[in-house]
Amino acid sequence: MANPLRSEAAAYRFLLLTIGYFALIVAAKVIFGTWAGLTVFLILSAIVLWRLFQGRREAAAPISAPRPHAEDERRILVVANETVGGRELCELIHDRSEGVDEHVLVVSPALNSPLRHWVSDEDGARASAAERLQQSLVKLRSLGVNAEGEVGDADPLQAIEDALRTFGADEIIISTHPEGRSHWLERGVVAAARERFSPPVTHIVVDLANEREEVRT
Repeated sequence: MANPLRSEAAAYRFLLLTIGYFALIVAAKVIFGTWAGLTVFLILSAIVLWRLFQGRREAAAPISAPRPHAEDERRILVVANETVGGRELCELIHDRSEGVDEHVLVVSPALNSPLRHWVSDEDGARASAAERLQQSLVKLRSLGVNAEGEVGDADPLQAIEDALRTFGADEIIISTHPEGRSHWLERGVVAAARERFSPPVTHIVVDLANEREEVRT
């Protein structure tokens, strides 16, 4: 679901609708009595829920397959944030790129707290994501992978959808922490991506703690 406060115009519209929602309820109660106020509340709430349901159905529509391209060309969309520079992920991307004319787009969603996300305070999150992304691109290019990158929406599913609008992927690779430490797995991001998007989704688990331990030894 889209963030209603993502822009000033959207925030202003959201504020006006909220004021109007409560104003109509109060007006109905004052003019016609408590039951009228309750009736208006139920009707408006039903309309809001219906709009939310419709929005979710539209968002769930599968994104179309990539546009036609050369047979030896492979377009890979990679979605990762904290695990973006993990060795296992880089190795998988390198393996997928061998023997083809690869085009890799790495999208790093800007992880943020819910409060900061809703008030559109994303500067710090985007800066951190950009730094990790740049380190990953340097590593991939050193392996000979033709990779570009961008910082995406804080919601990984929205970040994928935004990327697919301009980058027709043959495959989507989603990288997460291991189960129990991954917010994306807890939220069912991988399963939702497989239902929502047409390109096949590959899920890879990157254990950064284990990689750091291997470096120490």
